[in-house]
Amino acid sequence: MKLRSTVGSGSNGRAIRCIVAGRVQGVYFRAAAAERAVALELRGWVRNLPDGRIETVAAGSTDALIEFAAWLWQGPPAARVDSVQVEDWSDEVPDGFDVQR
Repeated sequence: MKLRSTVGSGSNGRAIRCIVAGRVQGVYFRAAAAERAVALELRGWVRNLPDGRIETVAAGSTDALIEFAAWLWQGPPAARVDSVQVEDWSDEVPDGFDVQR
């Protein structure tokens, strides 16, 4: 599923990679994170990791990234977030926001 954002690949801003641990798979986390990212005009992707965590990369304005990272601590109602690791991301980030398998 690919959701489109209005932020283009040439936009100013920065990118982050977040790893979210806890009860985050099978609770609508990826779709909810994508919806939140698009609402914040971020671009990037989110996916499940084999060990039960979620990985997301997001790019856009610093304020939007701060808000997105804060939202990751909460997640959707059925989630239980134990930790969120945030680091800078320097690789290219595609347009839109993709929910990967």
